[in-house]
Amino acid sequence: MLAETILAQWKQQLPELNFEPMELIAALTQAYHLTSIPIDQMMAKYNLTRGMFDVLAALRRSGKPYELTPKELSASLLLSGAGLTNRLDRLQSLDLISRLPDPKDRRSLRISLTKQGRKLVDHVLPELLEIQEMAFGSNRKAGKELTKLLVELSRRLYESFGANRLQAGD
Repeated sequence: MLAETILAQWKQQLPELNFEPMELIAALTQAYHLTSIPIDQMMAKYNLTRGMFDVLAALRRSGKPYELTPKELSASLLLSGAGLTNRLDRLQSLDLISRLPDPKDRRSLRISLTKQGRKLVDHVLPELLEIQEMAFGSNRKAGKELTKLLVELSRRLYESFGANRLQAGD
């Protein structure tokens, strides 16, 4: 695997350094990229990107009436406002979301999942979960343990780098 080759080269060139953290990040990155290929191909069948689906999924999981403010969406997705606007424009052009005036704040909007958007999420989600389940393989116990460890790692990273910095990094 590419990550293993890169790490072996670094260890040979600078054996006095501890490359364990890099090894973890490289393994995570490689796993993400390997799962991205089938997920991106599946999303393309529905004229979506993963980022667009993330917006639809955030609205769907928020529960009825499937509406959030742009600020709530940004926070839910750890995404900047600028990054969100492009996704919203594309989703609105596909009639998967609508922008509605916020009755509580005339300066703000509410982003609403359309009926077509809800049906699409409900159709795509089982396919996405099937692809993601393939990553677990047959060893569910190991998969659950790995998930537990990665959740803990994410908590530590969040505490170390802070939510504001993560959002700004988009």
